[in-house]
Amino acid sequence: MAGVESTGSNPDVSLLYEINGFAGDAPGWFDRTMTWVGERGIVFAMVALLVACWWVVRRREDAPIAVAGLLWAPLAAGLALLVNLPIRGFVERPRPFVDHRGLEVLLPGKGDYSFVSDHATLVMALAVGIFIAHRRFGLVGIGLAFLEGFCRVYMGLHYPTDVVGGFALGTAVTLLLAPLAMALLTPLARAAGNSRRGRWLTGGERTAPVDGGSARRAEGEAGAEGASAPSGDRENDLAA
Repeated sequence: MAGVESTGSNPDVSLLYEINGFAGDAPGWFDRTMTWVGERGIVFAMVALLVACWWVVRRREDAPIAVAGLLWAPLAAGLALLVNLPIRGFVERPRPFVDHRGLEVLLPGKGDYSFVSDHATLVMALAVGIFIAHRRFGLVGIGLAFLEGFCRVYMGLHYPTDVVGGFALGTAVTLLLAPLAMALLTPLARAAGNSRRGRWLTGGERTAPVDGGSARRAEGEAGAEGASAPSGDRENDLAA
């Protein structure tokens, strides 16, 4: 299939030129920064966000479920990228700079097809997977995904619809397959947390409330009081 029309009435092309036009006016150091951020930086940030989220959720009572969501995030991202392979081959949309002149291409040498954006697919799938485990971390990830999409258009490598398509693909794969993935991964995360070698993954088995230290102290005090109580009182408690 051919690329998008080059007429100015096409909003996809118009928005492409508007966003990419910032690259023509920006200083060289800013363009280099945007190129690094859009090509590698946000992917690294998403990995760091996933690790930070794991460090927080592993201490919660529902740690196995949350950790399962975080395990699903990279798996969903990889699966979404695989799904994108036939989509790219079917649509066959050339890169914007192939059909449109005057673009500031900050990362030349890209010769593959444009729709849909792999970067947008990857980071949005990761963001949605993190959102399943922790909403606040997930919202940060979704914000990073939007920044990634802006960078890809800013760099002159993708149309805005390439980015939107990547967002939709990453979100769809992650959410649609999440019930099955969680059903498979949650028991694995729980089993790992209950094992000696895998306890670090979920912080181990939890049988106490969130404030475990206070609960244990309260149980100790209750036990001490029960030990000092008359035997008749203990028998009444058991009978009750």
